[in-house]
Amino acid sequence: MRTAIAAGALASVIVGAAVPVTGMLQDYPLLTGQAVRYALGGVVLLGWTLARGGRLVVPRRGDWAALCALVATGMLGFNAFLLHAQRYAEPGFVAAVLGASPLVLALAAPLAAGRRPAAGAVAGAVVVAGGVVLLSGGGAWHGPGLVLAVATMLGEVSFTLFAVGVVRRLGGVAVATWCCFLAAAVGGVVGTFAGGWRAPGPREGAALVVLGVVVTAVAFGLWYFAVARLGADRAGVLIGLMPVAGLAASVALGAQAMTAVALLGATAVALGCAIGLRGRVSARRAPSAARPAPRPAAPR
Repeated sequence: MRTAIAAGALASVIVGAAVPVTGMLQDYPLLTGQAVRYALGGVVLLGWTLARGGRLVVPRRGDWAALCALVATGMLGFNAFLLHAQRYAEPGFVAAVLGASPLVLALAAPLAAGRRPAAGAVAGAVVVAGGVVLLSGGGAWHGPGLVLAVATMLGEVSFTLFAVGVVRRLGGVAVATWCCFLAAAVGGVVGTFAGGWRAPGPREGAALVVLGVVVTAVAFGLWYFAVARLGADRAGVLIGLMPVAGLAASVALGAQAMTAVALLGATAVALGCAIGLRGRVSARRAPSAARPAPRPAAPR
């Protein structure tokens, strides 16, 4: 449990702290840039599997639909919605809407599995959502800003929900690997006709390497490892750590100052995570988390 919590927390911190790195690709073609990032992440994950003497598990016919849906909505779709949402809404508003992700997961994940939502997970998610709103400061929106922000939040949720079943069958590393290769293929093909290709500059190349290796290969593997052990509802509260890490990175880089309200929001997020992660993982989740193949213990 402690290892799984640490893995999920570290994955969220990595993604949140990487926001300044993502900003380095603001002028780079979106889809082809994502294709390069995910291709690199997939190669790293595959290399990790082979280096440990394992093999990449091939998904069954029924797994491909979930993997494709995850890629379309939780990876490529999420990035596209996030980019366009910030054109019609302030970043704080988008972040506040994203703060509802833990609550949606706390409710939807158990219901999809035929179980009642856990009171602790729901309570923790509510506190986390409130903390994220305080942390982000809210914000305004116009035009389709609200719709795009909600679509971004649903993309974040789908990244976990669509993975629950296939992670149970294939393991976290295998799911992350296949999703990366699928996203690279789709992003490369579509991006060829929508945005095109160009060689990255030094800063853009460095950003793609960091995003591909650390934010994709490492963070994705850690996250799915946590989801397999904790369940999507409990692991979901850790998503609240993303904006906390983003705030910490911004303060460290001098991009913004720490305020009392932001500190209160970060404290609320930490409290919500503690509430949501209390209790034992249900027996229905424990057997699936114990499956060893292909040993998803550490994607580093």
